[in-house]
Amino acid sequence: MVQDEAGFGRINTPKYCWCRKGIRPNVPCLHIREYRYAYGAVEPLTGESLFLIMPNCDSDCMNVFLRELSHRFPEDHILLCCDGAAWHKSKALQVPANITLFHIPPIPRDEPH
Repeated sequence: MVQDEAGFGRINTPKYCWCRKGIRPNVPCLHIREYRYAYGAVEPLTGESLFLIMPNCDSDCMNVFLRELSHRFPEDHILLCCDGAAWHKSKALQVPANITLFHIPPIPRDEPH
């Protein structure tokens, strides 16, 4: 299976507004920062998948995702391809017995992308 996360959120920032010429409006603004993260894993040959919406990208949420993945596919041994995110390599990561993680090697900086 291949696995990754994606962040979705909103940041509310001040915008322009209309007013009479010569007046500079003073509009209070509340900065809102809301994010959610979609964790997903897909088996490319069969299309079997698991997706979870989580509050953060960290080791705790990755542990929840791995436990659920293990629970959904208890009869399979899952070879899970991950990128180099810190929470994929954390010492706090608890990888279930039926999952083996392997990481995509980083692209050397001196090679063109």
